[in-house]
Amino acid sequence: MGVRFFLAGLRPSPREDQDEEGPVDQMISRTSCMELHYAVQEGMADHQDWMKFQSQVQTFKDCVMIFQKAWKEQLMRQAQAAALWDTEYT
Repeated sequence: MGVRFFLAGLRPSPREDQDEEGPVDQMISRTSCMELHYAVQEGMADHQDWMKFQSQVQTFKDCVMIFQKAWKEQLMRQAQAAALWDTEYT
């Protein structure tokens, strides 16, 4: 399922559903938030109105934010380790 289905609130045709994951799905699957993403997609398909399923949207958003924070912290640690390596061994 690609982002166009998420944004449009549409479900893919069987042929499109069998295609490989798109880049958005691949990115979301790395966050461990995929089930929440599907819940948001289902809410949009069922209600066609974001305001009617805000709890699912907020839960998905919170999950992604937690992942992003952890990812940034990991990148910072890697940058600090690389900087330390450069100062000690160059």
